[in-house]
Amino acid sequence: MSRDLVLKGGRIVDPSQGIDTVGDVLLRGGVVESCGPRISTPDGAEVVDCSGMIVAPGLIDVHVHLREPGREDVETVATGAHSAVAGGFTGICAMPNTKPVTDNQATVGFVKRQGEAAGFARVYPYGAISVSQKGETLAEIGEMVGAGAVAFSDDGRPVESAHLMRTALEYARAFNVPVAEHCEDMSLARGGAMNEGIVSARLGLKGIPAEAEEIYVIRDILLARLTGGHIHLCHLSTKGSVELVRWGKERGVNVTAEVCSHHISLTESAVEGYNTNAKMNPPLRTAADVEALKQGLADGTIDLLVTDHAPHHYDEKEREFADAPNGIVGLETALGVNCTYLLHTGVMSMSQMIDAMSCKPARVFHLPGGTLARGSIADVSVFDPSRKWTVDAARFKSKGRNTPYGGHTFTGQARVTVVGGRVVYRAED
Repeated sequence: MSRDLVLKGGRIVDPSQGIDTVGDVLLRGGVVESCGPRISTPDGAEVVDCSGMIVAPGLIDVHVHLREPGREDVETVATGAHSAVAGGFTGICAMPNTKPVTDNQATVGFVKRQGEAAGFARVYPYGAISVSQKGETLAEIGEMVGAGAVAFSDDGRPVESAHLMRTALEYARAFNVPVAEHCEDMSLARGGAMNEGIVSARLGLKGIPAEAEEIYVIRDILLARLTGGHIHLCHLSTKGSVELVRWGKERGVNVTAEVCSHHISLTESAVEGYNTNAKMNPPLRTAADVEALKQGLADGTIDLLVTDHAPHHYDEKEREFADAPNGIVGLETALGVNCTYLLHTGVMSMSQMIDAMSCKPARVFHLPGGTLARGSIADVSVFDPSRKWTVDAARFKSKGRNTPYGGHTFTGQARVTVVGGRVVYRAED
């Protein structure tokens, strides 16, 4: 059992309890013992000075690719979980597009055990919706829930069959878990490399129109309305998608949605020069889309902030733009990006940002954490929202170096990360 830990003198922000005050947090026996002004320090307790920093419920990222099993050369559960705590995340949800696909209880159990063995962030596995992510046969949802799966997705591929998606929503509803969809109409998107528009035309690259995403957004909202199931829409990127989610929520549909840090901080212009570290799916969109996504976060239409952390080997990204794989790493830059582009610009308050990065992910995915309430798990993120730092990919804990933010300076950085009452990360400088 770890000894008592006191996080002293920080600004405690816990939206789950409406707390925003300067004080101390006492962690004992792996849970939150107390939280408030001037807590007396128990004998023998470890004390962390949090003066000038934010003390928040541990951040949770529900959209991460850890590559294990199958591509341990680009990331493992352990390196991904280490990267997570370096970015302030105490919990991450691992997507199932591994090799082999995480589509059965054995693979789900393997990912969960690897996370426990690593001892960094908590790792919550996804299960695939369909066997081998082929979109043909429903995977064994009940068995995977029993093995520890917290949600289901064929992320990386859309579920093209509306009937299969309907069935998945019905089955998942019985187990009270969300179905997370990668919204992409392949008949419109196949072969595309970036957003369809003036920039793609100038660069001579095949584009992906916004409608490729929006067609599946509205389809899945309608299927959630039909079934009563919980549809969670992954990495939304367009103004139209925000409007459609708002439409669904106004009608009481059980729909939640997420947006990636890169989609609120970069536009399609980042692709100029054929920068493969700006190639992702869905692609970076227009400035108007970015503003709509920010507004969706501000008014609660979009529930969660995620990273879609997707490491790739250097050689894979060093190809012709159209042939390079999609995706970037994001666990170690997300907090800086979100503070810089959302908090310090006034798009979101501190409470709203923490809610979208901690409290809501826990609620939406029925995960432990997301609160500093007495008796809750002792997962805490301590970060300095005013600290300026410059991204150096060579220093990442992740094996991945594929970031579009190399050399960028952000304001806001993780300083101490606590999981289960134990300090698992402390910034080196």
